[in-house]
Amino acid sequence: MKIADRRIGLGSPPFVIAEMSGNHNQSLDRALAIVDAAAKAGAHALKLQTYTADTMTLAINEGEFFISDEASLWKGKNLHDLYAMAYTPWEWHEPIMRRAKENGMLCFSSPFDETAVDFLESLDVPAYKIASFENVHLPLIKKAASTGKPVIISTGMATVSEIDDAVRTARGAGCR
Repeated sequence: MKIADRRIGLGSPPFVIAEMSGNHNQSLDRALAIVDAAAKAGAHALKLQTYTADTMTLAINEGEFFISDEASLWKGKNLHDLYAMAYTPWEWHEPIMRRAKENGMLCFSSPFDETAVDFLESLDVPAYKIASFENVHLPLIKKAASTGKPVIISTGMATVSEIDDAVRTARGAGCR
């Protein structure tokens, strides 16, 4: 597989991907510092996560949506609150990607829904990474694969049958 001009796979040198996730703590300056640190550490690419709290969950303060565990750092919050604290604002993607490029790194993302793929296409990302929780989200896999760009699918938590479905969906949409 090739991502941009970088060959990845057997017989190729390791390809190190740094994950930003929510480690920016809602500070663009911190996000840019993470990019610089990843480059200094030798990462070849930086991976973001592209979603909004509203596209991930509902703002409900009960049941599975609410954290009531006394031992939890997030006790008293709902999942929507957590995603709102951790997401990377979409308007930050372009400056983060620009900084990665200035540092000689590729930058791509894990989209969590089809609107995120549309947004990332507007930024011309070189690849997509499907997160473990989304490896059964076949419409998302199909959308990412239909861009013609490489798609990396995390298989954590997936059954062999689910992996087969994901691979067949990606290949059916054009992935090799």
